[in-house]
Amino acid sequence: MRLILIRHGETARNASGAVQGRADVPLNDLGTRQAAALAASMRADQVAAVYASPLQRARDTAAPLAAMLNLPVQIEPDLIEMDVGAMEGLTSAAMRAQYAEFLAVWASADGPAMPMPGGESLEAVQQRGWAAVQRIRERHPDETVVAVSHNFVISGIVCRATGVPLSGFRRLRHGIASRTVIDVRAERSVVIHLNDTCHLDHDGLWSGGPWDGPLLRLARGDAER
Repeated sequence: MRLILIRHGETARNASGAVQGRADVPLNDLGTRQAAALAASMRADQVAAVYASPLQRARDTAAPLAAMLNLPVQIEPDLIEMDVGAMEGLTSAAMRAQYAEFLAVWASADGPAMPMPGGESLEAVQQRGWAAVQRIRERHPDETVVAVSHNFVISGIVCRATGVPLSGFRRLRHGIASRTVIDVRAERSVVIHLNDTCHLDHDGLWSGGPWDGPLLRLARGDAER
């Protein structure tokens, strides 16, 4: 199966730099235009199915592509973003003020095993995300499939596909409305494209904002950039 992983378009929280987990925040105007550009760039792709996280921002990113291809958007619950618990909606500064001890672990090699306060761990996200990929592959073993999901889910899937330790998620970036392509095979998986945003290089569709999110920037130690 050729899997095209798409991160949803921009939301108001992406633009402001606040943590965005399972809060059902819709696309903003730029995100809506990004979704349309993404769909237009994939006219020639032979896509057999379109899957999406149940959150509105993922569904609305998938919708223009599915409509163009005359396909339904199939909801895959395990593609939902990480449950960030008490971190939901916080800025980098607020997290540092309220959860300094947790963030010290989150930024270490042990971070992926550490659940968010009141939420889930990145290890749990990777397990359910990869399980979703395998279920989709069973349905479409020799076809091209789109899955619209979220930053941490995509990071977990890419680490699993490449055999990179999950702590390596800090070295991955998945821009808003980006495309990552993986050939998922029974014996091994191969990454074809990573963080492709060429379809946003016109009409002012690149947000230029803090698209990788405050939790990931804190994990990399570059929140002050």
